[in-house]
Amino acid sequence: MVAPIATDIVPYGNRSIALQNIRKTYHTPTGPKTVLDGVSFDIKKGEKIAVLGRNGAGKSTLVKLIGGVERPTSGTIQRGMSMSWPLAFGGGFEPSMTGLDNIRFIARLYNRPIEETIEAVDDFAELGRNLIMPVKSYSSGMRARLAFALTLAIDFDCMLIDEVISVGDQRFHRKCHDALFVQRKHCSMILVSHDIAIIKSYCNKALVLKGGRGRVFTDVDFAVDIYSTL
Repeated sequence: MVAPIATDIVPYGNRSIALQNIRKTYHTPTGPKTVLDGVSFDIKKGEKIAVLGRNGAGKSTLVKLIGGVERPTSGTIQRGMSMSWPLAFGGGFEPSMTGLDNIRFIARLYNRPIEETIEAVDDFAELGRNLIMPVKSYSSGMRARLAFALTLAIDFDCMLIDEVISVGDQRFHRKCHDALFVQRKHCSMILVSHDIAIIKSYCNKALVLKGGRGRVFTDVDFAVDIYSTL
C-alpha cells in the first residue's frame, strides 16, 4: 500500500486537514491539461465532506492528491490527522508477495500488531486461503477487499473514500457500509460517491467541482441540487 508523499504535506497542528490553492496539470500529447485549478477546503475532526462533480471533474485526481498517491503541481496539503490511502485502492501492493506478506509489511509500516492485523483483515476480507497466494493472482475485486480490510485494520482518523466498495454480494456491501458509517461514525471522511442517499445521510458539507474549480457548501441538500444541474 502507498504511504503519503511527505514532500506534499505540511504539518498542521489543530486536528484538521486543509488544502490551499491545489492545482494539478498533466502534460498530454495535445498539450497541458489542468484538471484542478485552485481548489481549497478544510475538514476538521469528525467532519464528513462529500466531493461532487460529473465524470472528468477531477474527483479521483483530488483523492489521489490528498492521499499522497500523486503530487499537486502547486498548492499545499496540511494534515493534522492520520489519513487513509484511497479506500479500496490496491495499486500499492507488491504483486509478487502474498496477501499475508503485504499485510505484515503494512502492519510494520504503521507500527500495528502483526498478528492482530492479520486476524482483522482475514475476518473482514473473507479471502480465505487466497491470502497465501501472490497478490498478482487476485482479481480486482479481491484486491479491493484486501485494501478495504487493511484500511479498517489500521484505524485512521480520516477515511479517504473514492466510491464505497461495491464488490461481492449484498451481505458484503452491508458489512462494508456498517464498518464505515456505523462503527467508524466518529471518523472524519472525504467521500467521493454518486450515491446521493449516502451523501445526504452522513455528510455535513460538500465540495462541488466543475471545470477544475471548487466551491464548498455547508448546506448539503443545496450542493446536491447544484450538482444535479451540472
